[in-house]
Amino acid sequence: MSPAAMEMRPLGAKGPAVSLIGFGAWPIGGGLGKVEKTQAIATVRASLEAGMTMVDTAQYYRTSEALIGEALQGGYRERCFLATKVSFDYSAKGIREAMENSLRALRVDQVDLYQIHGWNPTYPIEESMAAMRRLQEEGKTRFIGVSNFLPDQMERALTVCPFSSNQVRYNLLFREIEAGTVDFCQRHGIGIIVHSPLAKGLLTGRYGPDSTFPADDERSGFPDFTGELFAAHLAKAERLKQIARDLGVSLVQLAIAWTARLPAVSSVLVGAKDGTQVREHVGASGVRLGKTELERIERALA
Repeated sequence: MSPAAMEMRPLGAKGPAVSLIGFGAWPIGGGLGKVEKTQAIATVRASLEAGMTMVDTAQYYRTSEALIGEALQGGYRERCFLATKVSFDYSAKGIREAMENSLRALRVDQVDLYQIHGWNPTYPIEESMAAMRRLQEEGKTRFIGVSNFLPDQMERALTVCPFSSNQVRYNLLFREIEAGTVDFCQRHGIGIIVHSPLAKGLLTGRYGPDSTFPADDERSGFPDFTGELFAAHLAKAERLKQIARDLGVSLVQLAIAWTARLPAVSSVLVGAKDGTQVREHVGASGVRLGKTELERIERALA
């Protein structure tokens, strides 16, 4: 896919245009098993060359910020909407220190989107958002976002300052955001950035019930990737495969396109370990699901 063919959507009601398919950096940091440095850098660049602009990382994502910082050298930064997150200490001091460390690792003076990675009752949301606003006023980030916030938490955050996005898990198997988060974001002009659209591989069609994962792959310790629960997820994926075949797309592309069907979704982040995966992901940008396909999908998931 050429860069011109990638669908662009606004980040919320008032944000800039970002690519519908974005690059999620958790895998290149080693979260799903080791990725060699040269391969990681090549994968980031392949995503930008394929038309993605959104590149998302986090303080938590191991070595990924440093890898992205290196990958963006040589003119790639100008092609990128760069997003990262503070992941641990959400105090004003912790947020500022995390930002400074991220800027150094990413080799930039400013990121495009800075996000609070999650909600922790130890740190009042109002104080955290005030710290984020100060960083924006200082020019260290263009836009503010949150991640994994529920409607009540977003409501509190909005009392301090507007923000552009909420990054949340959403896929065919895990649909908890449909219980209120989607409607809240739609009403308040907050763009949804989807993470885990492939359910960490459950929706790729690449695994069977006997598949196992090495110790350095986080999935080795997840209940969803072992035993009867793993088999049940894979059975649903197998049924979805036939729908994808009838549409002439891969299961991966079907899964990405399904999350993108919601108007509130600004970007869908997909992790990749190589350029082949990137090319498959961007192919989902032009996939449209009609009423018939959506009804078939619901039956397959029942």
